[in-house]
Amino acid sequence: MSTIIQKNAVTVIKEWLLVTLGILIYVGGWSLFLIPNNLVGGGVSGISSMIQYATNGAIQMGYSYFVLNAILIIAAVVILGMGFGAKTLYAIVLASVALRFLPGLIPTEIIKHLALDNGKLLSVLMGGLMAGIGIGMSISNGGSTGGTDIIALIYTKYHNVSPGKVILFLDFVIILSSLVVPSYVTDIDPETGLAILDADGKALTHLMPIYDKITTVLYGLILVTVNSYVLDMYISGSQQSVQLFILSNEYEKIADSITHDLHRGVTVLDGKGWYTKKDMKVLMVLTRKTDLNLLLRYIKQIDPHAFLSVSSVNGVYGKGFDTIKK
Repeated sequence: MSTIIQKNAVTVIKEWLLVTLGILIYVGGWSLFLIPNNLVGGGVSGISSMIQYATNGAIQMGYSYFVLNAILIIAAVVILGMGFGAKTLYAIVLASVALRFLPGLIPTEIIKHLALDNGKLLSVLMGGLMAGIGIGMSISNGGSTGGTDIIALIYTKYHNVSPGKVILFLDFVIILSSLVVPSYVTDIDPETGLAILDADGKALTHLMPIYDKITTVLYGLILVTVNSYVLDMYISGSQQSVQLFILSNEYEKIADSITHDLHRGVTVLDGKGWYTKKDMKVLMVLTRKTDLNLLLRYIKQIDPHAFLSVSSVNGVYGKGFDTIKK
């Protein structure tokens, strides 16, 4: 097996594993911190959580999450004609299954000590942190959780509004709607911190009062803010690019290796060492920061004495990097 095939196979496996890990972290944030506190967020997850609370758990979050995303994907295909990659469909199915089963797998003692005992504010911060990291990890590796992003794309096709504003408006409406949607809360024993059960072993519940709903809206707005901030920070960090200048007598071998094995473009510049008064070739390479260590190992293996300079760049636009937005 060639080096290229080996690298491609390892890269593909790594991407799928990171998408899986990201979705599990995302669902873990909801299962451990948000759902036990009856908290509501934005997007399809927020709608699904409200359906679960309103039906007193009869319709689990995983079911409605899958159905809503399936409807949105079908609408997008019909209206926009856009296709969805295997990773996006995989991420939606995995999130739906995990939302259905993971909350029941977490021991109640862990939920009590980490989420319930520490209050809703800490739960919002921790849940938003985990959700943001999880979604960012999935998006950075080609996955997506669908959701209200699809609605934003459909709306902006016919209206001159940025998708970000549409998503923010939808999140705001979803969180505010929790004021009018009934929500059942599990009765908790103040001494043990565990659910109070009836004669049949079923947890007792009561309707959430209006003053608790108001605080839920405020926590929901904080959750959306934390989630969005962490997501932006993760994606901007993982997609940061670097620029390398490489001076080496083995510049042809280095350029061929970068082009063929790493699939990155190389620009060969004419240079002249002013001290030696000798002509030389300078390689200029732009790559993602996450690929930098692999690139340096390739160069060191070919020429341990190569001279390099590495600098961060604010933006790289073109094939293989970012696209200039209209």
